[in-house]
Amino acid sequence: MRYFITGGAGFIGSNLAHYLTSSGHEVIIIDKLTYAGNTESLEGLDGNLFKLVIEDICDTSLISSLLDKEKPDGIFHLAAESHVDRSIDAPSDFIRTNVFGTFSMLEAARKYSASLNQNEMEKFRFLHVSTDEVYGSLGDTGYFTEDTPYAPNSPYSASKAASDHLARAWHHTYNMPVVTTNCSNNYGPRQFPEKLIPHMINSAIKDKPLPLYGDGKNVRDWLYVEDHCKALLKVMRHGKIGETYNIGGDYEKQNVEIVKTICSLLDDMLPRDDGKSYSGQIKYVKDRPGHDRRYAIDASKIKRELGWKADETFDTGIEKTIRWYLENKKWMENILNGSYKIERIGLGGEGHA
Repeated sequence: MRYFITGGAGFIGSNLAHYLTSSGHEVIIIDKLTYAGNTESLEGLDGNLFKLVIEDICDTSLISSLLDKEKPDGIFHLAAESHVDRSIDAPSDFIRTNVFGTFSMLEAARKYSASLNQNEMEKFRFLHVSTDEVYGSLGDTGYFTEDTPYAPNSPYSASKAASDHLARAWHHTYNMPVVTTNCSNNYGPRQFPEKLIPHMINSAIKDKPLPLYGDGKNVRDWLYVEDHCKALLKVMRHGKIGETYNIGGDYEKQNVEIVKTICSLLDDMLPRDDGKSYSGQIKYVKDRPGHDRRYAIDASKIKRELGWKADETFDTGIEKTIRWYLENKKWMENILNGSYKIERIGLGGEGHA
């Protein structure tokens, strides 16, 4: 099969590209290469099975031309601004990419799908990849289901909720073959170091403070990124058009538990020179505005209907994750010193402004 992946040089997108090409599928990656897009995350891909197009998903006519030229069997739409803290400081970027960018992709895909014959149309899907944050915050009990009302609390989650509604509307209004997924917190290799787990790993080994918002007891459901990629392909191939599937790892953890687990594993993998535990670097800081207390996903629908389940436990996944960052320090260093930006200029610039 041949698939488009928007945002394919980002965290989940690059892991999805590795997973799909390792299974023999072709991928065309569309990425504007904003700050979180990293061509180094695509290293190791089979050059015969992937193509990188450095362009902006908001350019509808360009995306339409690419679709007509490449004729994909499906679109994984992952391109998004995704960091809550950044959305608080600069919400306009999130509205442009997450809302208008999704509208642009849906319009281009609608025109493309109208040109397909019946056999082509039967396998074509537009898979809109979203987040559990659209549902808002949970109390101490309960789970998000596909029927949970939307109640976004940050500019990021509000922009993703809007994009979800657009995807749903394009299916119902234009009969577009749209499927939506809402996933819990992903972790694993190639994640931009602003996110909790890679940030804590890097800060720990650099002997820097490990900052935790508030009391550190905010709860998230953690999903290993390759398990997410496997779920996405299941939904692309077998998901029912017009449906939503929640994807979660069934591993609820407080943020402070995550950080202490990282510290404990690093104590064994890369002991500090002074023999002390990395946990001594934990520092509690002022909570961020609108910080949701708990997310938890009920993933029973995708398990029941599509036969998916997470292969990694949190213990196996977090150990694999830490080992990857320790073995790929150059990847992290190139982001932190900005040299990864030089790499992408060599590939033809940063697309449209």
